[in-house]
Amino acid sequence: MGLDKVAAASVAESTPPATFVGRSKLPYTPGPLSAEEFALYWEQGFLIKQGLTNPQLLRNVRGAIDAEVDVVAEALHKAGEISNPCREEGFERRHACIEQQYPSASVLLHKRGILPPAFSDLWASPTLTAAVKQLLGPDLAGHPVWNLRPKAPQQDEMNVPWHQDNAYVSPDAWDNLTVVAWIPLVDADERNGCMQVLKGGHRSGQTAKHTCCQGGTWYVEMDEQDAQQRLGVNMQQDTVTCQMPAGSVLLMNAHIPHRSLPNLSSGVRWSLDLRWQRPDLPNGFFGLKDCIVLTKQDDPGYQPDWKSWAAVDRGKLQAQKMTSTSKGAMSEYYGDGTDAAFDATVHGPWMDQWEIVNHNKHTAAHSLRPDVKGKA
Repeated sequence: MGLDKVAAASVAESTPPATFVGRSKLPYTPGPLSAEEFALYWEQGFLIKQGLTNPQLLRNVRGAIDAEVDVVAEALHKAGEISNPCREEGFERRHACIEQQYPSASVLLHKRGILPPAFSDLWASPTLTAAVKQLLGPDLAGHPVWNLRPKAPQQDEMNVPWHQDNAYVSPDAWDNLTVVAWIPLVDADERNGCMQVLKGGHRSGQTAKHTCCQGGTWYVEMDEQDAQQRLGVNMQQDTVTCQMPAGSVLLMNAHIPHRSLPNLSSGVRWSLDLRWQRPDLPNGFFGLKDCIVLTKQDDPGYQPDWKSWAAVDRGKLQAQKMTSTSKGAMSEYYGDGTDAAFDATVHGPWMDQWEIVNHNKHTAAHSLRPDVKGKA
């Protein structure tokens, strides 16, 4: 077991039970969340809330997504990877049309990591910010882990198994309260892959055992037996299916177990997830990127520097750093001549925290990296 795995196991076992809510819960202050909704968030670990997002901002987000889809589609078309860029299709169908021709298109889009201004405008919007302040306090920071999720029909790599978000960050952040907002951009139901959560799974403040990686994905998966014992949940009785209209918000925290259902529809289930924490606490992102400070109690006029923080194009950086061994992993699964621009592997430091029980192209790309191989 590596050093990180030992640390993870140690923290998971040493965290005192039944302290997370008491340690993290602030007194109620008036705002977008009623006193009843505030109490419900802390009691069950999640809350579905409408009215926190601005309709025009949501339209802008959808427009920004259309632009991102266009970039990926035109690149694949120019490279001869797809014959039809599906320009005639609408918001819910175009990416599905592309995915049918190039099954890793969702991964390419997910990896781009560009934060358009429309996304940051929604992230910092007044009503959403006010609700998060009720949970975290007046000083807020945006966490570097945010995701655009293009859940295409029958796309296994977009099916996220049961997990806690804590499993993707380092143990020094496991005691934090991280507020998570999952925002569907189309109506989300059981057919197109809505979310499920385990009610009350946050109360112990513990992080259950996870393993890597599920199926053909880069996702870690929570050990259900360990979760039932450590988190005090019943996987059958405590599972809540969160069917939600577009633009509503599922507020969670990084301790609450959740997953997404398969998309059995003909359209893409688009969603965006954003995260906040206190700026004075570690973010657990393995030293890769700091949080962005969003609000300061002692500086009401403070404006975050979104341009500098969001300027990093993760896709380009990953392409530049794609090693020959990672290319070898890609070639094993996709054949020789793989273009780095279409690298569909996703890997990162979270894989070092948990036992790898299933190998695929993502774990191969990770374990073949020289810095990882040297630790073996």
